[in-house]
Amino acid sequence: MLNGIEDEEKWVAEGIAGIQHNAFYMHRALDANNLRDALKFSAQMLSELRTSKLPPHKYFDLYMRAFDELRKLEMFFRDETRHGVSVVDLYELVQHAGNILPRIYLLCTVGSVYIKSKQAPAKDILKDLVEMCLGVQHPIRGLFLRSYLAQVTRDKLPDIGSDYQGDGDTVMDCVQFVLQNFTEMNKLWVRLQHQGPGRVKDKREKERSELRDLVGKNLHVLSQIEGVDLEMYKDTVLPRVLEQIVNCKDELAQYYLMDCIIQVFPDEYHLQTLETLLGACPQLQANVDIKTVLSQLMERLSNYAASSPDVLPEFLQVEAFVKLSNAIAKVIEAQIDMPIVGVVSLYVSLLTFTLRVHPDRLDYVDQILGACIKKLSSQSKLEDSRATKQVVALLSAPLEKYNDTVTTLTLSNYPRVMDYLDNGTNKLMAMAIIQSIMKNNTCISTDDQVEVLFELIKGLIKDLDENTDEEFDEEDFKEEQDSVARLIHMLYNDDPEEMLKLIRQLHGQDGDVAEETPATPNKIFQLLNQTIDALLSASSPELALRLYLQCAEAANDCDLEPIAYDFFTQAFILYEEEVADSKAQVTALHLIIGILQKMQVFGVENRDTLTHKATGYSAKLLKKPDQCRAVYACAHLFWFDELDGIKDGERVLLCLKRSLRIANAAQQMANVARGSSGPVTLFVEILNKYIYFFEKGNPQITCSAIQSLVELIKTEMQSDSIDPDPSTNAFFSSTLRYIQFQKQKGGAIGEKYEPIKV
Repeated sequence: MLNGIEDEEKWVAEGIAGIQHNAFYMHRALDANNLRDALKFSAQMLSELRTSKLPPHKYFDLYMRAFDELRKLEMFFRDETRHGVSVVDLYELVQHAGNILPRIYLLCTVGSVYIKSKQAPAKDILKDLVEMCLGVQHPIRGLFLRSYLAQVTRDKLPDIGSDYQGDGDTVMDCVQFVLQNFTEMNKLWVRLQHQGPGRVKDKREKERSELRDLVGKNLHVLSQIEGVDLEMYKDTVLPRVLEQIVNCKDELAQYYLMDCIIQVFPDEYHLQTLETLLGACPQLQANVDIKTVLSQLMERLSNYAASSPDVLPEFLQVEAFVKLSNAIAKVIEAQIDMPIVGVVSLYVSLLTFTLRVHPDRLDYVDQILGACIKKLSSQSKLEDSRATKQVVALLSAPLEKYNDTVTTLTLSNYPRVMDYLDNGTNKLMAMAIIQSIMKNNTCISTDDQVEVLFELIKGLIKDLDENTDEEFDEEDFKEEQDSVARLIHMLYNDDPEEMLKLIRQLHGQDGDVAEETPATPNKIFQLLNQTIDALLSASSPELALRLYLQCAEAANDCDLEPIAYDFFTQAFILYEEEVADSKAQVTALHLIIGILQKMQVFGVENRDTLTHKATGYSAKLLKKPDQCRAVYACAHLFWFDELDGIKDGERVLLCLKRSLRIANAAQQMANVARGSSGPVTLFVEILNKYIYFFEKGNPQITCSAIQSLVELIKTEMQSDSIDPDPSTNAFFSSTLRYIQFQKQKGGAIGEKYEPIKV
């Protein structure tokens, strides 16, 4: 390999040296206006390009050296005063060169001057030149020769607005010249694959790839011709180019040239000739990467559609979606060995095109998903990670486009595509759907939508594969379940009947959907009861208790005493059997007392039963301070000011006295345990309750009772066994200031507080 590279470097050096040597003498002849010697040494210089030893990139070095020299020679040919020969005679003279390659290079150089002189029709000279180039059939030499022809004639084509149009020269002559040169160059390029032994095939393909731009430049020239309008492109240019592409039966050439067509010609032309262009795709070789070609075509058309709303009717007129969809189906059918990742990527491109051009056509979107399912149906789950990535892209596109998951839920084939994802990816996709709902604040308002939604996220609700060996990640699992829980709050409908259907749908996710019945309050509360029972199975007693009480409060608002009583009963049972932690018991009990106080639906018997239960639980709390606070809170159960509210002053006083006894007991226990009495905060709290009910007009709460409690607190605070507590002192002082303030008010309030001495 090293020797081969060294040989190539040696041959290049020899070739460059030969060009420089002959160029030196050619320059001397040009300076002397010696045409004969100029032709002689230029022909010898160009003979260096006859080598067959060099690869394309090395041959290019020689070609560029010769090209630079030929530009100087062309300038000499233009000045007839220097050499004294007419361009017509000069055109004949250079054809006497001994070797064909130098002869045609010189002919092209003089031909450029000949066209510029306008002494003959441009079309005749162009036709002569392009046919004369047929004399060189060596692939590399022929390609560079024709590239030189295209280069020197590019600015002399009889195009519209060109100096060379007229006198019989038309745009069609210009197009025919470029097309003929393109056809012959492509044949040479394809023929290059057959040069040399088969063992160096990869090297030849690399060399061919290096030469592709020489061929592609012809298509670029065609796209720049002003006279190539849509009609000429449709009738002449595209059919001729596609004919050459299909007939060459070469994978590299077909892929590259199809890509060139898409890149160099206007989007409008592609749209109007879509059927012709797509018709060539199934005729290409099986190994051509047609999916990339079609993807680029659809991307260009998508960008064209997005450029202006005015062009969208054109897409409808030519039925672009139908043609693209049919073309993709034919390509997939023709290329039976196309991997699944290629198939899905084609549908991703088609879906992207559809969402940009026809965003309102959900039937098109669902049709694409359905076509994808047909190709995926041969396997249960995707195992190719690249194909999985493409399926995720396919499913994500509608979510990102519509920003409304409800729209996606109407696509019947969407869940079926998701079923082909592996468990891990299915969960990720389900999370993406939930995140889209939350991000866009999408409201799921019908039972059909709920059914489809939970079909999509079923991977987060239950194991799709019982035999899965995936490692359990507790943190991921928690995040997934939190997302599902948040999703429930996005299910809402203002119509009670519809809302009941949504709740029923949630309860029927394992297949047992309840029968449809009117959305009566009783039915709604039954479903709520079932929901809380399900929550209990998840070991969340504190939350379940709160929900029972909230339901009881709602039943109170609906004036449903039996249902409210039942919810309270469930809450009490839960408190007895499930709430074991002492702090949780305190919190739960205060919640029970607070809700029970607001209940107005209960009759005397039911209220007494529940109140008796609450006060009984209060006295059974573990810590004395907790007992004390719960008992004096129960006093509110016997006194509230609402219309027809209960005002049982005796039982209020009974609760307060009982709390006072418990506070005393707490003080004594603290004295025994720690050798000193505890803080008198409980007494101050009870004093505030006395004052509250005193102001409310409870006749059982007297000034003497308040006075006695004030004196008790003062005595306790002055005791040597009590450590000063700043917060308690501040609390008590604030209470005394309040009493003093009320006394100073005067009137009925002042008179009421007057007997109390602070």
